[in-house]
Amino acid sequence: MTKVKAHNHRNYGELYSAPLGIWLSFFFVIPVGIVLLYSVLARGARGGIEWELSLEAFRALGNPVFARVALNTLWIAFLSTLITLFLALPCAYYMARTPNNTNLLILVIIPFWVNFLIRVYAWIAILGREGMLNDILLSLGFLDDPVQFLFNSPTVILVHVYSYLPYAILPLYSTIEKFDFTLLEAGRDLGATHFQSLSKILLPNVRPGIFASVIFTFIPTFGSYAIPDLVGGADSYMLGNIIANELLRTRNWPLASAISVVITAVTSIALLGYFLLQRRATAALIHLDPGGSQG
Repeated sequence: MTKVKAHNHRNYGELYSAPLGIWLSFFFVIPVGIVLLYSVLARGARGGIEWELSLEAFRALGNPVFARVALNTLWIAFLSTLITLFLALPCAYYMARTPNNTNLLILVIIPFWVNFLIRVYAWIAILGREGMLNDILLSLGFLDDPVQFLFNSPTVILVHVYSYLPYAILPLYSTIEKFDFTLLEAGRDLGATHFQSLSKILLPNVRPGIFASVIFTFIPTFGSYAIPDLVGGADSYMLGNIIANELLRTRNWPLASAISVVITAVTSIALLGYFLLQRRATAALIHLDPGGSQG
């Protein structure tokens, strides 16, 4: 009788997971497969593709222009991630320690209620030549003429940090909230300074949250298109802009697909590294406390 129940339970489990499998197949596996296929096909005479195997798109990636844009994309993604993490850590720490964390959590989530493009255009209204920032600086006498704060790399990094800061705060807050803060007090009782207790006790124990924040910030920034297109300039051209240009203007679908394959490979490697580091951190904790909760 027990075996029959277990068999039925396994069947129900497969049935419950079927919608997820169908969803992933249609909206992830199949689109990625199409991109991979297009990347090894020849470009059509009038754009699009021809059903002929070719590696010309990947050879074109050896162009120094693509190398410069790829390095620029990595640099912008790296700086955006670093600044976002630098801001997210103290925010998440304060949220975890304060009794009003529910209200602060709502404030972090509120930007998600507004459309992404509307938030980007809000920055255009703030930083434009006729924007709010210029009006304030002119009225205070700091400027004689309006300054164009848009269309450069610092603005692209600023808007990326603003857009993805909540994605960095939430996993950090979730991890820090579970931390035993009495360990910090014990460290200070043993002679550690406040900074030493944070850097040597807190940070190693919240590494999973840090890794998650880095992934949630770096991956969307690395593949970003809308932000550099709307507020960036020639010095902030990113791989996402090249993909859009090859798809919509030159209609070089194999090249656009090849660039997408590179971005997918980089993000996949980053995710794999995150999971490996998380597994290593979990194994280290188990090694330090083999008894677990039994003690």
